[in-house]
Parts: sequence; structure tokens; C-alpha cells
Amino acid sequence: MFIEPYIRQSSSGWIEVICGCMFSGKTEELIRRLKRSRIANQRVEIFKPQVDTRYHFSDIVSHDENAIHSTPVSNSQNILLLANDMDVVGIDEAQFFDNELPLVCDVLANKGMRVIVAGLDMDFAAKPFGPMPQLLARAEYITKVHAICVICGNIASYSYRKSKYAAQVLLGEKEHYEPRCRHCFEKGMKG
Repeated sequence: MFIEPYIRQSSSGWIEVICGCMFSGKTEELIRRLKRSRIANQRVEIFKPQVDTRYHFSDIVSHDENAIHSTPVSNSQNILLLANDMDVVGIDEAQFFDNELPLVCDVLANKGMRVIVAGLDMDFAAKPFGPMPQLLARAEYITKVHAICVICGNIASYSYRKSKYAAQVLLGEKEHYEPRCRHCFEKGMKG
């Protein structure tokens, strides 16, 4: 079972990554951890990529409509400029950031901050997505969350794209994607 590292020890920071497929609760878990940090009177700053405007232009919003205010940024370097003197930095939809995000997270953690990052570990073709592999390699704590396969009801780890749109990034929700288990994902990709 995952135990959240709440206690700051002599200003040492760390990186936590929450990953999984679409509809697995990544943003919900990120919001939960950030709200708990605020309850503990920690200084919290939250970021999301500017391109993600699905639910709200600035708030991070889960599929269950749980929300928390964030700052949209165009690239990861902006996070360094805006996260001064924070105890906790939250970053949602990490897969949409540039490849400098893991280095930015390292800098923040090295300054003694708790960095909590959420994102898709794989794209619709089951390929590693954006900076997520590097973040997973650097993280002290990793939580992989799962959805339920809409075809068979098993544990889902894959984001199946229902359309034939070929570009890696297609912002959307249930109209474009559904969670699937390995078997149902592979069957859909062949079909």
C-alpha cells in the first residue's frame, strides 16, 4: 500500500508520480494529495499545460468534477519561475509538457519541494508518452492507478482511442477514448 510522504525532513524534496490510463483517477488522486497539503498549511502551487482546456481554462478538474485552481503554463521552464518558496508543487497532464519537465522537477525537488506529477504513462498506441518515462525513472514514489475495462470489466491500463485519428495528441474524453484491459485493447487495435 502506498503511504504518502508528508513529513519534510531537513529540506529534502522528492518527486511523486501518479500514472495510469484515461479514466483511472490520476487527477482525482493529485487533487486529493494537494488538498491534504493545504490542510497541513503547506504552501502549494499547481500547474497544468496551457493546451489542456477540456473542462476549464485554469482549474484542474477530474472526471468526477472535483476541481482545484491551477496556473496554466506554456512550457515547463515557466514552472521554475512561478514555484518560488513553495512546499508542494502539483503538475497535472504531464504527458503534454516538453521534455524538460523531468529536469524542472529535479530542480524543484533539489530545492526541498515535494513535487507531485500526474499523467498518462502511455498514449493511445500503448507507447510511452512525452516526458513520463523520464519522470518515472526519477521519481522516489510511483502510484499506478487503474480504470475498469468498458468491454469486459477487468482492470484497465490502456487508453483505447475509438477514432482513427492518427496524431499522438487528441484532446477529448469519452467521445474519443475508453479504458481497456490488455486483451480488449489488443483486440480493438487489430480489429
